[in-house]
Amino acid sequence: MECMTHFYLYVTFWALSPADTDETCPSFTRLSFHSAVVGTKLNVKLMLYTRRNLTCAQALNSTVLGNLNVTKKTTFIVHGFRPTGSPPVWIGDLVEGLLSVEDMNVVVVDWNRGATTVMYHHASSKTKDVAKILKEFIDQMLAEGASLEDIYMIGVSLGAHISGFVGKMYDGQLGRITALGYKEPLGNIDFYPNGGLDQPGCPKTILGGAQYFKCDHQRSVYLYLSSLRENCTITAYPCDSYRDYRNGKCVSCGIPQKESCPILGYYADHWKDYLREKSPPMTKAFFDTAEEKPFCIYHYFVDIITWNKNVRRGSITIKLRDKAGSTTESKINHEPATFQKYHQVSLLARFNQDLDKVAAISLMFSTGSVVGPKYKLRILRMKLRSLVHPERPQLCRYDLVLMENTETVFQPILCPKLQM
Repeated sequence: MECMTHFYLYVTFWALSPADTDETCPSFTRLSFHSAVVGTKLNVKLMLYTRRNLTCAQALNSTVLGNLNVTKKTTFIVHGFRPTGSPPVWIGDLVEGLLSVEDMNVVVVDWNRGATTVMYHHASSKTKDVAKILKEFIDQMLAEGASLEDIYMIGVSLGAHISGFVGKMYDGQLGRITALGYKEPLGNIDFYPNGGLDQPGCPKTILGGAQYFKCDHQRSVYLYLSSLRENCTITAYPCDSYRDYRNGKCVSCGIPQKESCPILGYYADHWKDYLREKSPPMTKAFFDTAEEKPFCIYHYFVDIITWNKNVRRGSITIKLRDKAGSTTESKINHEPATFQKYHQVSLLARFNQDLDKVAAISLMFSTGSVVGPKYKLRILRMKLRSLVHPERPQLCRYDLVLMENTETVFQPILCPKLQM
């Protein structure tokens, strides 16, 4: 199981919706805010998508498995709290993305009649009933020859709770559970994007409207979706804390001849430590993202040796430019770095773009002070090395003097091959 951070009518009965033969292509239940205010009784719809019916779902229930092939993997998508009654905007993309990477059964669990309420605790009170309904359906799958190892559940927010309840009903024997929307560690591996709190690109104040309340929480879904795209692989780094990760203390898995790093999202279970016996200790993995889709960040180390007589403390901003003129920038300013004479400081730089052939580099040093004298940072050697592509040549520059708050641009040269 892996988790990623960011997380109301009374029920008088629960039921699995019968297969609706009158509806050619069943669709996700669409309700209004009025329904959220007056309340709805729990009703669960199961809709099957496969590569044969990618755009037209087939309704299922515990007696009708339809075209579900029990010899293939079956992935359940379970949504969460719906305070306005609208369908989750990401459902279609997630179905399409899953089927694009593997030939499987994808079952959308629609419990909007139950999740739609302005009272969160009313929706949460229904989660165990939804889990019971799903167990009834899975039991029928097992009777038809399915294997628990082939059951995969993706739960979002309260849907993550539902998925966990189902897993508990089977004594932890489900093939895999991905929980999107919980802060505390509880999986075999727990992913913390940007430390697991505020997400870049999300509104910081209530002036951002509805996005202020849901953007950070919903980002976990969009990060998972990015793993289903060929042009974005988000690498995470096992670490005890976000601070240690940002300070470059937890990236040994990205070094050649070392173990591989875990990959966020669909392929998280390919990481070798995940495949070991599923028991504690649990692994925390940290990573950073860009503000917009597809969210990928590319990591580099900037190694700096200085020869100032006095210790200098401050931050570094580095920009890269390729021959085509594309540029990308990284501000390494989460905490001041300490530069001492003849000591190497290795800074973890994060770029939104991955430039294959760097033609120019610029550096800027800042102490963060707005008053007082401006300082110089005398660099004996600067080295740039890619963590994403360690096979690329490392780039160096020697004998630089950085004036505080002044950008210095230079052309790098290839580092001697014997340098580490």
